[in-house]
Amino acid sequence: MRVGLIGGGYMGEALVSALLKGGVAQPDEVTVSDVAKARRQHLKSRYKVAVTTKNAEAAKGAALVVLAVKPQEFAGVASGLRGGLDDSQTVLSIMAGVPIARVVEELGHSAVVRAMPNTAAFVGQAMSVWTATAAVSDAGSKAVASLLQALGRELRVSDERYLDMATAVSGSGPGFVFLFLEAFIDAGVHIGLRREMAEELALQTLSGSVALAQETGKHPAELRNMVTSPGGTTAAGLQILEDAGLRGAIIDAVEAAYERAKELGS
Repeated sequence: MRVGLIGGGYMGEALVSALLKGGVAQPDEVTVSDVAKARRQHLKSRYKVAVTTKNAEAAKGAALVVLAVKPQEFAGVASGLRGGLDDSQTVLSIMAGVPIARVVEELGHSAVVRAMPNTAAFVGQAMSVWTATAAVSDAGSKAVASLLQALGRELRVSDERYLDMATAVSGSGPGFVFLFLEAFIDAGVHIGLRREMAEELALQTLSGSVALAQETGKHPAELRNMVTSPGGTTAAGLQILEDAGLRGAIIDAVEAAYERAKELGS
């Protein structure tokens, strides 16, 4: 499958890596456009893909055209692509907060998919939520699904409003998790652990807890109760977290991210 990627930043590189590792496309089938010379040189050297400064050149002849630029850059990108896409091409946008209707209007192209992957894409562990217009063909949908599956797990939804919700939970979520992880490590150092030891303990504890939840399918509250003995160490720590309002702070953070995603869209 020939793929044209507009934007070679962090997520753009994650997409290139996934395309090649997953066998969705070969290096000679991928063209990446980016304004930064250093990024073009890096992508060409590491992945052996074609690079260019011209977005229209990257999109030409591509079955799948991926928009991996910042939302504020879209207007300029769209003006250069408008009128240059044909009906056989599917456009995949991973721009946060930019609604499908705007992409369709500014590109003058109706076969558009909007997806929200997250930064775990770089290690093949992304969670991507996506939706498509009625003009996207079965082949186009399969191409998008193949790419997103190469990034990790994917979930197709029928209503675009879920994309802004996904942006708040799985899109921004890694940032919230990293803050918790950073604090967890610092806490270990604070009580006397060497930093490298605290990092190893925190990382494995977090990943192991997630794996346990996924494999057992148990509700997090049930798993929490399993590890919380009456009057024990976990109970003492959980009381501090509840008193500090951790649960409410997480809900507020997700709500703030959701509101911001809707603001970006409007």
